[in-house]
Amino acid sequence: MKSSAWFFGVMPAPLRRIAPSRLAARREELGLTRAELAARAGVSERMIFFYEEGRHSPTPARLDQLAKALGCDSGALTGAKRGAETLIDLRYAAGLPLDRVAELLRASSAGRELCVSAAKVAALESGREVRGRRWKDAQTTGRLLAPLAKVYGVPVRMVLDAWMRTRTGEPAPQIPAKRQQDPSQAALKTWELLNERQRIYLGEIMRDDRMTETEMWMRRVQRLPVPRAAEWRKLPLTLKAAPSLVGYTRLQERLRRGGVHDPGAGQTVHALERRGLLIITEDAVEHPGVGHVDRVLVEITRRGRAAARAGLGEPREPDHAAHLLSEWLWGVLARVAVAEPAGLEDDRLAGRSLFFIGVGYKGKAGGQPSRGFVESVPVMAAGGAHVAEYRWRLTRLGKRHVAEYLDLYRELYPQVNTTGLGPFPVDSL
Repeated sequence: MKSSAWFFGVMPAPLRRIAPSRLAARREELGLTRAELAARAGVSERMIFFYEEGRHSPTPARLDQLAKALGCDSGALTGAKRGAETLIDLRYAAGLPLDRVAELLRASSAGRELCVSAAKVAALESGREVRGRRWKDAQTTGRLLAPLAKVYGVPVRMVLDAWMRTRTGEPAPQIPAKRQQDPSQAALKTWELLNERQRIYLGEIMRDDRMTETEMWMRRVQRLPVPRAAEWRKLPLTLKAAPSLVGYTRLQERLRRGGVHDPGAGQTVHALERRGLLIITEDAVEHPGVGHVDRVLVEITRRGRAAARAGLGEPREPDHAAHLLSEWLWGVLARVAVAEPAGLEDDRLAGRSLFFIGVGYKGKAGGQPSRGFVESVPVMAAGGAHVAEYRWRLTRLGKRHVAEYLDLYRELYPQVNTTGLGPFPVDSL
């Protein structure tokens, strides 16, 4: 039976072909004969021969069977780079034919509104115009990203990136904004039960926690060692020595500016601890003036943070939108963007960030590929005789991501330096 793509007179998108040499190499690496691989994958030995000779290319479902039989992902057989996936790569990785994708998408409101069909999915994957007025509306297509992500079993940001790689000459779909959540009644009730002194303490501890978080981010940007969050979230409250000898901690200075003096500090923080809003610990440090000094540390709990935000009228701290980078990763991407077009020296970009934004990288086993915003590019020596060095540059998608969301990032993370970062030429996007 012909697919609906043929029924509507539209050729399906070109098959994502496997690399025959990769298939043969993987089979031989596992010590399998063609007959053994055929038995594992549920196909004929003759078909394995055709695949390895490049005479045929498997369907998405068959490619999925081959990958499972060989203990790898489909990208290992097609040669698709991690962090460079297009929409058709996502469909093949999921092992789904056009008809099935269209059927699943029509179960969503966006899919029904867009009248999704196999023909339209094929056009979407090939970069051709998709017929239908609503397909030109970025807000409507944005609502299709989540259903697509569910169908392919990947994060929404991965579908958006694949969409932008596939369809380069049109506006990016707009992911629906998350609704602002009001503070919970439980958090408000907790705040109302606190006296004025306890409220000042809890509010200032929350603000100091935020400031410390920003400081840790700055250390990462400067490639300085950063302790685990479980350590730096323990904020110094007081040193058990006379202030005339050891001075005041930063948190004490905050409390003093709030009109709260040191006497009674123990009672206040212990009252907050009994309510589950703080955790109190102690350690010892060496002070240059008095030597060995005991120190009291406080850590705000999730419940304490929620109560402080509710009482002070601050919105909940939302997770950044699915398609946006964290502050740390945006800082890394901005450094590469500012260095365009020359690129950033190879040794200035290393560490965990590459597993999230570098082409060809992937996180822990079973994790999702990176977003593919930066890649290492060779720079040839004079005369082109050899490679002089490698530099990190933005990929085409990386440039488009920065161009699309620069203003939003500047609003979200104003402390990230983007001085000198202007719009990219249209022909580079």
